[in-house]
Amino acid sequence: MLEQRSVILLNADYRPMGVIDWKKAIRLIFKKKVEVLQYAETVIQTASKTITMLLPKLIRLLKFVRLLYRNKVPFNKRNVFVRDGFTCCYCGDKSNKLSLDHVVPRSSGGLSTFENVVTACFSCNNRKDNKTPEKAGMFLKKRPFAPTVNEFMLIQIQKLGLAGVLKEYGLL
Repeated sequence: MLEQRSVILLNADYRPMGVIDWKKAIRLIFKKKVEVLQYAETVIQTASKTITMLLPKLIRLLKFVRLLYRNKVPFNKRNVFVRDGFTCCYCGDKSNKLSLDHVVPRSSGGLSTFENVVTACFSCNNRKDNKTPEKAGMFLKKRPFAPTVNEFMLIQIQKLGLAGVLKEYGLL
């Protein structure tokens, strides 16, 4: 079984548009809507072995697409985890047992926003309980912030280990 691969999609002017699934990238290639700028070392083939090809790593749209960017990255659990690098903001643990923590608890008027929510491991979240970090004797290693769309896209590209591809083309 082929593991999930991600492909960086550039606009016609070489600006990064995002990261897409390799299957979507293959569909865009066959529809002749993109050109492949760089290939990965992974080869795929059909079950009947009639088609064999290298997976793309970096593709560029042939026609410019005007983007109407949203002003903000949507606030949700997955996006907070991506922003914080799937790491506890209190102890730095990278376990898979992570949750969200409100820096200022909701019971004290804290809101569910990027500026007030961080990723925390279960033990830190339980230790902090329903207090502010100061009252619990804890300190944040990373301050929470609302990422811009471009910052968030670059965080995703770096998380996937694809930043080197953009550096090779002078795009990062």
